[in-house]
Amino acid sequence: MKINFKNLIAALCIAATAHVSTAAQDSAAPEKATKQRPPRNSQPVVTTDVKALAASDSEIPNFEETTPAPTFVDLFNGIDLSGWVDVNTSPTTWSVNDENLLVCQGQPIGVMRSERMYENFVLVVEWRHMESGGNSGVFLWCDAKPQRSRLPMGMEVQMLELEWPFLHAQKDGTPRPLAYVHGELFGAGGMTATPANPRGTRSQSLENRCLGKGQWNRYVIVAVDGTVKLSVNGKFVNSIRNASFRKGYICLESEGAEIHFRKISLMELPGGFANPTNTVPVVQ
Repeated sequence: MKINFKNLIAALCIAATAHVSTAAQDSAAPEKATKQRPPRNSQPVVTTDVKALAASDSEIPNFEETTPAPTFVDLFNGIDLSGWVDVNTSPTTWSVNDENLLVCQGQPIGVMRSERMYENFVLVVEWRHMESGGNSGVFLWCDAKPQRSRLPMGMEVQMLELEWPFLHAQKDGTPRPLAYVHGELFGAGGMTATPANPRGTRSQSLENRCLGKGQWNRYVIVAVDGTVKLSVNGKFVNSIRNASFRKGYICLESEGAEIHFRKISLMELPGGFANPTNTVPVVQ
């Protein structure tokens, strides 16, 4: 709904003037009169000269012009890999198929990143694994080039296929915790953070909502001032805060299995408290 600021200010001025006029009458009346109750049906005197009180159109900031409302933009256009940079995979790792899906073959292990850095944003990612036990993820606020391994420093939003805990069971045959496969959040490669629902240094989702092989999942990720909140298939279930880095690149992970993406869109939000100490270096 578009707000008419001039009418709004005029209405507020009329209300304020009514209050001031009534107060002025009370203060100007004799002391004896102030001790008497006013007539039941008395009405305050209202000044209706709004022009003298309301600001002109030129003095009212037009927020639609100076601060456009945030909107979603597609980071994946369904045609090619425009806007993305391969960091350490191969020319055949990432491609767009005939169904306009972004396909990651899973080999070699590594990432591709966004061309530019982001600070505060809402990120929507729709993905599906094509192999049992598939492993992938999206990294937020990450560095441009991995330093310690083939995966970067950043906030990882985990994307694992539901069979992963069973296919990677412990030595005694005990499956790994199911928390792995339902959108865990954790600092990777040296990033630190405070989990809202701790499983060690990771934050585990409060509900198991991810779907298995061949089924589409939808992540809505809200990342603001070092805090990340994750919605899995329509419900917010996980959160982590106090990330040691708050501005950086977005990376998609290739880690051994085929995964598809059909939607990657981002709404950039106003900047916050990023500074040189919590911003990753700009790639040269």
